[in-house]
Amino acid sequence: MSLLVLTAHPGDFVWRAAGAIALAAARGERPVIGCLSFGERGESASLWRQGLKLDEIKAQRRAEAERAASVLGAELRCYDAGDYPLTETPALTQSLIDLYREVQPTVVLTHAAADPYNHDHATAHAIALRSRVLAQAPGVEGPGEVIGAPPVFCFEPHQPEQCGFVPDVLLDITEVWNRKREAMQVLAAQKHLWTYYTELSARRGLQAARNSGPNLGLPNDTRAEAYQRVFPQVTQVLS
Repeated sequence: MSLLVLTAHPGDFVWRAAGAIALAAARGERPVIGCLSFGERGESASLWRQGLKLDEIKAQRRAEAERAASVLGAELRCYDAGDYPLTETPALTQSLIDLYREVQPTVVLTHAAADPYNHDHATAHAIALRSRVLAQAPGVEGPGEVIGAPPVFCFEPHQPEQCGFVPDVLLDITEVWNRKREAMQVLAAQKHLWTYYTELSARRGLQAARNSGPNLGLPNDTRAEAYQRVFPQVTQVLS
């Protein structure tokens, strides 16, 4: 079992999917994070205001990403593709094809399809889906074996209503919440988001508890993350 997370910037995998990553690691699976940029231009305002130079900002954001991934028990691959804007290039696409074929993911997590507040997120979504399809094709060059058809889940954007995000999966992350919180606190460059995502996990947890039914019966202090499926679930039993 392996989990592949493709994220535009370092903070994205922490705020939106750290619970899923930590759960995978706790189950003995292999979580791998592909971070396309360091968020150096668009998501590091506090560092620019301190007077840091571009290379210094990239180094700090990379260090934060590495520490956060370590807290969650994940491998981190950084591609330094630049942000604001993040641009799809043949080299980046090929790198992700290679990553897909190396990891052979059981599940893929990435951004939602639209985000009018941050176009890098939508670009990362498109790159993640296109490289997944290309990694399935035997005629596309790249090391390793072609992949199957792993399900793809979009993690929750910062302002879901404006992004057309309608969650259809609520993931109980209560047992790893403290680990997610620790990873969040690594991201000093975006300290202003700590409270928002702490409160969001509680709101989604309450929704999960109310929708858990008699089989799970989750308590009201559940912590949760929200996801949206890209492809239909295939099953022989409705549950």
